[in-house]
Formats: sequence, C-alpha cells, structure tokens
Amino acid sequence: MIRRKRLLLELSIPAMVIVAGLTAVPFTRANSVAAETEQASQKTVRPVGAVKAVRGNTILLALDSGSDIDVIVQDSTRIIRTAPGQNDLKGATPIQLADVQVGDRILVRGTSISGDKSVAASSLIVMTRTDIAERQARNREDWQKRGVGGLVSAVDLTSKTITLSTSHAGGKGTAIHVANGTILRRYAPDSTRFDDATIAPLDQIKPGDQLRARGTRSADGTEFDAVEIVSGSFRHIAGTIAAIDANKNTVSITDLATKKLVVVKIVADSQIRKLPPMIAQRLAMSSKPTPGTAQRVPSTGERRSPRANPMGATPGDASAPTTGGDLQQMLSRVPAVTIAELHKGDAVMVVATQGTATNESRAIMFLSGVEPLLTSPNGGDAATLLSPWDLASSSGEGE
Repeated sequence: MIRRKRLLLELSIPAMVIVAGLTAVPFTRANSVAAETEQASQKTVRPVGAVKAVRGNTILLALDSGSDIDVIVQDSTRIIRTAPGQNDLKGATPIQLADVQVGDRILVRGTSISGDKSVAASSLIVMTRTDIAERQARNREDWQKRGVGGLVSAVDLTSKTITLSTSHAGGKGTAIHVANGTILRRYAPDSTRFDDATIAPLDQIKPGDQLRARGTRSADGTEFDAVEIVSGSFRHIAGTIAAIDANKNTVSITDLATKKLVVVKIVADSQIRKLPPMIAQRLAMSSKPTPGTAQRVPSTGERRSPRANPMGATPGDASAPTTGGDLQQMLSRVPAVTIAELHKGDAVMVVATQGTATNESRAIMFLSGVEPLLTSPNGGDAATLLSPWDLASSSGEGE
C-alpha cells in the first residue's frame, strides 16, 4: 500500500522526486545515476550453506562454494523451518533466530551489501542439522539395503543396460537394467551434492564413470532392476603431498601415475581421514595379487578386476573379507583429521570432482596414511580402492 501511494505521488509529479520529510527536489541526471548505482549495489541474492556461527543478529554462513558470508538478520526478517526433501513450504513453521543452530542449513533471500561480503536477509528457510541427519540416515540405509555401486565397464543404449564392475557373482559384474520410469541423475562437474545432481539421459553415462543404483537385485547378483541411478565422473589421485596452502585450503599432490602436480581444494564437505597403520597394512595385504599374476602399478585410467580388491565388496556380499567388510562402513570409522594435520611428503589417495574452467577440483574423500598401499605390488589404484565409497556416501542425501 505504501509503495502504491509513493508510486502515485511520483506519477503526479513527473519532474520531481519525493524524498524523506515530504520534501521535493528537482529531478536531475545525477539523482538518476545515484539511484541506479544504489539499486545495482543492492542486488537480490539467494545464498545457501551451513551455519558456521551465530553472533547477535549476524549468522556466519559457510557457502557450498567454500567461502563464508555474513547474513544480517533484521527485525523484519521472516524465519521459517522446513523438513528436508519438501518441495513447498506448506508445512513450514515460523521460528526465531535463537532457534538457529550451528550446522543447520539455510537458504537466504535478501540483498547483498558490503561488496557481496554480507547479505541483509529478508527471509531465512532453515533445515535443522537434526532433521537433515535423520533423513540422511534413512536414505543411507535404503541405498545400502537396496543399492549396488561400482565402476561402469559398458553401456548398451539399445537394451538400456549398464554393466557395472562389482564383486558379485565371482567378479562377472552386474547388469543394471534401466526402465522407462528409472530416475537417472548426474552429478555436476564441480559438486557431489545430491541436490546438485540433475536429471540426465542414459547416453551421458560412460565407461569409467562411477555409479550407484537403487532397486531390486537378482538372487545371484548378476541382474539389477534400477528405480534410481546416480552417476558421475570423478578424478582419482594417488601420490604424495608436495605443498599445502592453508590460507586457500588447497593441497598440491604429485600424482604417482602421471608424475604431474595436481591441486585439489578442501571444502566444507571434504572428508579428510587418516588410515591407522594396522588397517593400511590389512588393505595392502588384501590388494596383493594372487601367485602368478603380474606385479605392477596400474596406469592412469586402467581398472583392475574387482577380484583383485576384495575390499571393494558391496554391502552384504559374502566375498567381503572379515578384516574390513564394506569399505564404506570401514572408512566411516576411520579417524577424521584436518588440513592442519597433513604434512608435505604424506602419501595420500584422493577422490575429487573433475572441476571446471572456473572451479578447481574439490576433494571428496582425502585419505592419508596410505603408504603401505602405495608401496604394495598392486597398490596405488585409488579408483579401485575408493570407488565403492564415492557415491554411496552422498547418494540420496540431498537436502
């Protein structure tokens, strides 16, 4: 109503501009430029991220891109809570700023200020850390119970069949059947968030991609009718740390296979873990080739047979060794470390996004303490070792 009245006043005095105190001043080009400049500096933005800290009426928000931004909560800011996975705000409930906690994810709507370093919020849509954790736990359980994952070895567009390298059926692989109703998602080149995965056609899946499917498996494990598939192309790096830039959160790694330097960025979602010596030794032993097989480090892009790595067994596979079981579950119990605990010369295995021309490669799983694996006869293959983990950790966990 106020805006409408102001508009009517402005229309009734075309050569004047209404200002505070009911004072009118002549309209000039300088006034126009100043107004346009002010409007441009207050552009509407919608940042998304996790709450890092709450100080007074300011929320420090860790953006998914890896940077931080201050969110200024005003008296007029509307704050509502919604459940993860909801497509609308019909069930959302109003909450107070005091209810927002560290770890909650929020979508901010507002105007940027201070050169895009801050946002004056008009509304906050909050998903609590507890709600997200509960939903992720349910989704993880469902993907593990009804899921299969591994490296794509072939794609037949005619029969709509994807051949997946797994340890089922004596290493014969699994035929993933895609029906008309199967949901196909593809991870973005610079993200591993399920929410960033977009609907993509079957022909985008290529050999060498990593894939996770949810559906119904045949009794012998060789056939799988998929109701949902998420796939992506990731970088696998095995080598030693050449340099660490804590200010930029980047780690430079000398790749074991190519001898080239690779730079990966550590972001909020990156999992940095260090293998205890005993577990590293067990993994190295399990990756040793059987007598009579060649002992060498696989070249870049080469894939070993899943049988060469029994640790790659999918959940429930009887072939999984008793020393480790499912690698995903084992890695979840491995101690987490920070970038400050990494050192130059450390041996590491990394799964990272492909990156784009504007976004550098981001670490998904950063595993240190892998010296026994890199020096074992059949070690150094990060793709085979970590492929069961890559997508299983994030599939179905979109907020």
